[in-house]
Amino acid sequence: MVGTFDAVVDRAGLSGAYGVAWCLAATMVGDAPSGSGCALDFPGIDQAEYDTRWVARFVSAYANRDVPTGEALFGAAAADGLLPDCLLTLAGSTIATLRSRSG
Repeated sequence: MVGTFDAVVDRAGLSGAYGVAWCLAATMVGDAPSGSGCALDFPGIDQAEYDTRWVARFVSAYANRDVPTGEALFGAAAADGLLPDCLLTLAGSTIATLRSRSG
């Protein structure tokens, strides 16, 4: 999976990887609500690892149509050198969400 993200970055830069991440969040949440102020519940999130906190916040940004926050989170993870871990966790969470919906 990390190789796939690396290939996207090689071809389309970080903006391409951001687009993939935003699409993964969309897959998890579905269509973002038309209003704002969507609250997602992530019990114990403050004690979670960086990548898990990042995914929760990135998905929340998507659900709230908060593109500036999504971009800031993405940029911070890239600057911290943790973007590959965050994207891998996001992809895994998306797969787990899809599996839970189908079964």
